Amino acid sequence: MAVASPADFGPLPASAFARIRRLVRDTAGIELPESKRLLCQTRLLRRLRALQLRSYDDYLALLDDPDAGEHGELINAITTNVTSFFREAHHFELLARLLPELASRGPRIRIWSAGCSSGEEPWSIAMTIRDALGACDGIDVKVLATDIDTEVLARATAGVYTDDHVEPLSPDKLRTYFARGVGPNAGSWRVRDELRGLVTFKQLNLFERWPMRGPFDLVFCRNVLIYFDADNKVQLISRFRDVLAPGAHLMLGHSESITGAVTGLRLVGRTAYRRVS
Repeated sequence: MAVASPADFGPLPASAFARIRRLVRDTAGIELPESKRLLCQTRLLRRLRALQLRSYDDYLALLDDPDAGEHGELINAITTNVTSFFREAHHFELLARLLPELASRGPRIRIWSAGCSSGEEPWSIAMTIRDALGACDGIDVKVLATDIDTEVLARATAGVYTDDHVEPLSPDKLRTYFARGVGPNAGSWRVRDELRGLVTFKQLNLFERWPMRGPFDLVFCRNVLIYFDADNKVQLISRFRDVLAPGAHLMLGHSESITGAVTGLRLVGRTAYRRVS
């Protein structure tokens, strides 16, 4: 059977886009406005080619099959993962200032990178921890890194990055925290074990039950809220607040903020909030 070419599918019909929007919203809380229809079409075409399907209707029928396992692949296809090492550097500067104080309070420090994408954020957190606390002797420090997208989680867990991805890092950080590939791995860098021991990667849908209760000393959830509607944003921020220890911090993305509908969090820096109750 011949497989249709991308041109044969035509534009994504409004009815099909409406069904995709509902499924993505109900599954992951992600809102797809009408302006995202072309993006959605482009991403779906990749799935249609990979599955050798002949029409959008065939794909919708597959989504109706609960045993097909395609819902997760759809979320992987729709979500956009843009990140880099030490993105929004002011958050890591604040983290570096907070870590000695946290270490002085007790031996346990817990940090959550929610929406960790391909791993640059949690590895940047781990580098900041090592820079601030050294070998962490006598300190129980753990970084939980979660994302709904299983494909980016696999890359994050592997901890292997090409030359262009590590470009934001200083030569000193590269030498200290990464091993340079040789031979067939030339042009790539692998995170060293001293960082790997700090970070645990897990798949998590933020709108399902959380298996962990905290308390966390810091939560990074940056450039994630932009995908959700107002009600889901309030719900999610409130849940983050509830797993923060008193006085702990929540870091949001540069274009995100907390509305008056959420109490108990006070702005203390650029998109950095402190739990006050």
